[in-house]
Amino acid sequence: MTKYAHKNKGKPLFSRRFKSNLKAYLVLGIIAIFLGVPFYWMIATALRSPDAVLKLPPSWIPNPITFENFPKVFQEIPFARFIGNSFYLVFWNVIGQIFSTTCIAYGFSRFRFPGRKALFLVLLMTLMIPNTITLVPQFIMFARMGLINSYLPLILPAFTGSPYLIFLMRQYMMTIPLELDEAATLDGANRFQILVHVIMPLMVPALVLVTVFTFVEVWNDFLRPLVFLNDPSKFTVSIGLAFFQGTRFTAWEMLMAGSIMAMLPPAILFLITQKRLMGGIAMTAVKG
Repeated sequence: MTKYAHKNKGKPLFSRRFKSNLKAYLVLGIIAIFLGVPFYWMIATALRSPDAVLKLPPSWIPNPITFENFPKVFQEIPFARFIGNSFYLVFWNVIGQIFSTTCIAYGFSRFRFPGRKALFLVLLMTLMIPNTITLVPQFIMFARMGLINSYLPLILPAFTGSPYLIFLMRQYMMTIPLELDEAATLDGANRFQILVHVIMPLMVPALVLVTVFTFVEVWNDFLRPLVFLNDPSKFTVSIGLAFFQGTRFTAWEMLMAGSIMAMLPPAILFLITQKRLMGGIAMTAVKG
């Protein structure tokens, strides 16, 4: 028996692991505190009265605690309608991204055609182009088509596929053995049937990944709805929160209350899909 093993003989395994990882726990704890303070301050501000928000010196604990700011958000602006508009855009963007990224990734991972690697390289190169650069050409194109102030400019690009999500889906498909395709072909299945009945059932973690990424991106998008939408009744949650920010006065208590409610749908989605989401991220790095 070694000296280290004799020294730790009889000690619980959990205790030994905790002591060996104590420094890591301390560092992570400090980082968690720094990240949690702004979130706590947002909650504390949402629970303050308007007079107590700008009170000096500020107090860490709201006194008195009030929940009136949360229903007041729906009274000051049509916040429920903004939430519905955001869910509408999220739904169609998720459908579009799942359809387009799956089909394009299936072509790159399963079809062998001339120029496939070069075309995939071009796809990866587009990841370096910021979305703001393509915003002006898109606005000109949709304006000539007469689609400004409609949801179509915010939905149609999803049906062309996101380069990043296509890359993730292609990486995940590369982990699925080709022997499954060959067996399905011997049974008389065509390419479309292989995709639907063989590939898709095995890609649930990757589909969850696409859903979560698309949901968060569309839900938090502020610039694109601001550019393409003019009618306030069509605004999304991110634009609706800007109504509380004025040039001379900002209703911080209602802004924080609305921000907390706007954070709930992505947070709930992440908690529901956490295991499959982590599995999908891990599997995309298995094979290049």
